[in-house]
Amino acid sequence: MSRGYQDRTLKVFTLNSNPELAMDVAKLIGVPLGECSVSTFSDGEIQINIEESVRGCDVYVVQSTCAPVNRHIMELLIMIDALKRASAATINVVIPYYGYARQDRKAKPREPITAKLVADILQVAGASRVITIDLHAPQIQGFFNIPVDQLVGVPILGDYWESKQLDELVIVSPDHGGVSRARQLAERLKAPIAIIDKRRPRPNVAEVMNIVGDIQGKTAILIDDMIDTAGTISLAADALIKNGAKEVYACCTHAVLSGPAMERIGQSPIKDLVVTNTIPLQEEKLTDKVTVLSVAPLISEAIIRVHEQLPVSVLFD
Repeated sequence: MSRGYQDRTLKVFTLNSNPELAMDVAKLIGVPLGECSVSTFSDGEIQINIEESVRGCDVYVVQSTCAPVNRHIMELLIMIDALKRASAATINVVIPYYGYARQDRKAKPREPITAKLVADILQVAGASRVITIDLHAPQIQGFFNIPVDQLVGVPILGDYWESKQLDELVIVSPDHGGVSRARQLAERLKAPIAIIDKRRPRPNVAEVMNIVGDIQGKTAILIDDMIDTAGTISLAADALIKNGAKEVYACCTHAVLSGPAMERIGQSPIKDLVVTNTIPLQEEKLTDKVTVLSVAPLISEAIIRVHEQLPVSVLFD
């Protein structure tokens, strides 16, 4: 339900990555969406004009750094610079999906750490705070020297699965890195967990090895932070059915769903893929197999709590 928010120093702006989400967030807070225009010079350079005063205001800019990633990052950086030069008191960047997060360490020689690079650029531009959801790796919070509020998608996904009232559940992590996320969902649903031991020969290519845990005759729910090409999740679903699972469902916070993802999900035994709207889905991806949940209530509550200097940790429950 929308509430009128009286403090005029709280302003919410959106750029081009996810305007529908930003509109929902502003509506839930009870403030109008800030007026700004994003246009492009003939050579492709981005031009931004803020069309209202932000002097002394606490500004929240909603922008997922999803595809086209580089353009959306540049929009955000230019907006931060514009806000800084317009004397905004604080510039809080709300990045529901934080792109370039998969390279968070040097796994091989001569590799960049892009998650740290993006953090540095945001800070140099003038960001005061970052609000995000389910970073690919929690240590990315430490790449910033400004406050980072990392919200979690598990409560939203958990509420959905509770409403479905499935029986004989087992929560499955598609790799070792996602075990803590699977455990959080399992605790909410009072279910055991299983882990898929997989080897990844090269990026976006996954090879399932074996399953650790009892899945025989059970309804399996796969959970991951993001699904990109859906190679991992579709192979995992196949492996679960072959090893005796009764049904397979899947969920994630960030539906990147690039390349052959929708074809793979369509051909997989996954009955329902539940995602959130941190990344907007094009019409052709909204199939019968995909359910989209909104993160707008979570983000709007986080913004109000940050603005009123209240703890954000209660939103993790």
